[in-house]
Amino acid sequence: MSDWCPIAKDYNPLKAGSIDGTDVEPHDRAVWRAMSARYKPNKGVVGDPLLTLFVARLNPQTTEDKLQTVFSKYGDIRRLRLVRDIVTGFSKGYGFIEYKEERSVSRARRDADKLVIDQHEVFVDFEQERTLRGWVPRRLGGGLGGKKESGQLRFGGRDRPFRKPINLGPGATLERGGGRGEPRAREDRHRYRESDWGSRNRRDYRERDRDDRRHRDRR
Repeated sequence: MSDWCPIAKDYNPLKAGSIDGTDVEPHDRAVWRAMSARYKPNKGVVGDPLLTLFVARLNPQTTEDKLQTVFSKYGDIRRLRLVRDIVTGFSKGYGFIEYKEERSVSRARRDADKLVIDQHEVFVDFEQERTLRGWVPRRLGGGLGGKKESGQLRFGGRDRPFRKPINLGPGATLERGGGRGEPRAREDRHRYRESDWGSRNRRDYRERDRDDRRHRDRR
């Protein structure tokens, strides 16, 4: 457990699907889908991924100009892309901002996360697609974060980091009555039953002796 980290160092859909990263079987169909996906980052995306931030939970009405105004106060912006539907042109609620300097990226990630823009609290983090090995996007069952209502939470990111697994120790199964401790508990139950039956038998014999004595006295 010495190398444990709340933030995923590479992307594993199975681990991302559990709060402590210890699942051994997928708990929903989306995890199965992500595990079988063969996703490759979009080669059409340009810019330095290490200088790029992911901005999500945007108001659908928020524009590129508004993002430029808000995020330019953290440093000089090289590129800004608000992702839109190719058919309708409507915003999908997320975008990418590339800065010219690393310190601008760090400042924006620290100060702009949970900032309210157009009545929406936004989420800001590093870009994952080109920096996190094995990345699978949300539309394929992967991603990070999510809402409880969706039933498809993904852990290991800034929004929902892993929780450290509980180490119950070698004797924990005995205390909980599971694993190796269960047969012993069953033996104890049988033992109690046998002793209980034994005391009942002794009680019956005593009552019979009493009845016999009373019957003899009456004679």
